[in-house]
Amino acid sequence: MTDSQTPVATTADTTAVLSLQAVYLKDCSFEAPAGPRSDGEWNPNISLDLQTSSAVVEGDLREVVLTVTVSAKHGERTLFLVEVKQAGAFVMSNLGEADYKRAVATVAPGVLFPYARAAISNLVSMGGFPQLLLPPVNFDALYENAAAQEAQQPSPTVN
Repeated sequence: MTDSQTPVATTADTTAVLSLQAVYLKDCSFEAPAGPRSDGEWNPNISLDLQTSSAVVEGDLREVVLTVTVSAKHGERTLFLVEVKQAGAFVMSNLGEADYKRAVATVAPGVLFPYARAAISNLVSMGGFPQLLLPPVNFDALYENAAAQEAQQPSPTVN
């Protein structure tokens, strides 16, 4: 038996990778200026704000943070304000710019939102208010709407 090695041709792996490594609560806050007191029937105006950001941790590892802010008001009076920053560590490699933007704007928030939704529900309940279940969010539709609005805006002219 001879010990011969034949060279193996290696090619760069160009397979796109998007892999979840961890999900964690990065930050949260809850404010109820007057406590759970309410005048009459519980029917507040609820506003929901969603924001997504991403940052390089190292190499192909990215942290994506979904910030969900919910406020409940009765007239001008704020009943509660809750903000949750739900984060995830994702390996993202061999993604083109368009695929990377879509992953950060749709795929990652879609994974993170159920965790943020549960955290918000718990915070609101622990604050003495009725349970708040946020409706599902279609991040693909939000991304498409934002892209359509961006395409309709005239490009800035440089003088």
